[in-house]
Amino acid sequence: MKKAGILNRQLSGALAELGHGDGVLVCDAGMPIPDGPRVVDLAFRAGVPSFAEVLDGLLAELVVEGATAATEVRDANPAAAKLLAGHFDGGTLEFVSHERLKELSAGARLVVRTGEARPYANVLLRCGVFF
Repeated sequence: MKKAGILNRQLSGALAELGHGDGVLVCDAGMPIPDGPRVVDLAFRAGVPSFAEVLDGLLAELVVEGATAATEVRDANPAAAKLLAGHFDGGTLEFVSHERLKELSAGARLVVRTGEARPYANVLLRCGVFF
């Protein structure tokens, strides 16, 4: 049994299958989930687990070379915008419209749905390599 890191077996296994360039959408409870990507649904209740908790856990285990979020997060959810800015510098965080983010999410390899109940708490991560 693992003693640290992500303990959810579906999520841990899905992360182990990711490679360079693969997309991982971390999304709030309301984000439309596209057909195609593998989905690990962690949502339990509104707000549980939070977007911040899940993002922090994923970033502790993944190499991420870039991220994309919706421009709308800046006005509609300043806390999520601040969280994203704290994790990604200007060169690795791109902003697009929410509609474009939904289009891009269709190409993700994995979707991790949180219980987050605040708008636009979504980010599409692009996996990198550790060397």
